[in-house]
Amino acid sequence: MTTVTAQSHPNIAFIKYWGDRDASLHIPSNGSISMNLEGLSTHTQVTFDPGLPEDRLALNRHISKGPALQRVSAMLDRVRQMTGLNLFAQVTSSNNFPTGTGIASSASAFAALALAASSAAGLTLDECDLSRLARTGSGSACRSVPGGFVEWQTGSDDEDSYAFSIAPPDYWDLVDCVAILSKKHKPVGSKEGHQSAGSSPLQEARLADAPRRLDICRRTILERDFDALAEIVEQDCNMMHAVMMTSLPGLFYWEPATLAVMQAVLEWRKAGLPVCYTIDAGSNVHVLCLASVADRVDQNLREIEGVQEVLIARPGGPARLEYS
Repeated sequence: MTTVTAQSHPNIAFIKYWGDRDASLHIPSNGSISMNLEGLSTHTQVTFDPGLPEDRLALNRHISKGPALQRVSAMLDRVRQMTGLNLFAQVTSSNNFPTGTGIASSASAFAALALAASSAAGLTLDECDLSRLARTGSGSACRSVPGGFVEWQTGSDDEDSYAFSIAPPDYWDLVDCVAILSKKHKPVGSKEGHQSAGSSPLQEARLADAPRRLDICRRTILERDFDALAEIVEQDCNMMHAVMMTSLPGLFYWEPATLAVMQAVLEWRKAGLPVCYTIDAGSNVHVLCLASVADRVDQNLREIEGVQEVLIARPGGPARLEYS
């Protein structure tokens, strides 16, 4: 038996991934840019065991079956196919942040699983190949493999759709103050949302404009231009949620407190505070700011009704193996 443990971080997308050109391989309809979140992490242990009659999954200390186990087994099958290994695996995974609430838990989960499973099977994948493997489990997982500020190029097939760093974690001292409004697992997962994106009459326009938003976002990161970053990040967020709301069926992740945080952030920035919002597929709000004002933003958020907790994350590193 070989046991390997890996750790990875979730990421927050500045330019969002929403919609697939190939749903089975998670080839995206548009490119995306994100930041890994230091301090928030997934730890995943994989053991290929000749005594197991099937794959087993323990998620956050609970035995997990059904769709979650099926997604894990599908990635393990890819690893087994790559190596010729004919053993089932015990997978034990845990997060130190809420799962399934719009904080990219599937991204960190499958990045860690890709690294732990491939290593336990005897593979040594480079960053590109590991990103490609993680993508097959959850599209945004490919962005949690490299470190820092990351871009996922759309690509045309499995070979050239992967993520890479455009700047290291210490390049820009941004902070993500995650306003936790709900810890409940969202009723409609991102996977289902990606499948319905094309039913929105707004998706075509969103995709056509994606190269412009990517260029602006990439430049704002490299130039450390927060004002320009805030503008493009909020616009991209609003466009994705407009597609969600106008899909069939419509997806409405926002809660009253979500709007309250968004409106407060706009008021704070108008008053001179370097801060902006973005929201993934969930109700919780990621409030980005410069590190110099993070304590103030944290305090401000806690005063808004409906904010249960604030998680603080700086730019994080790549997925990595853990050694005991």
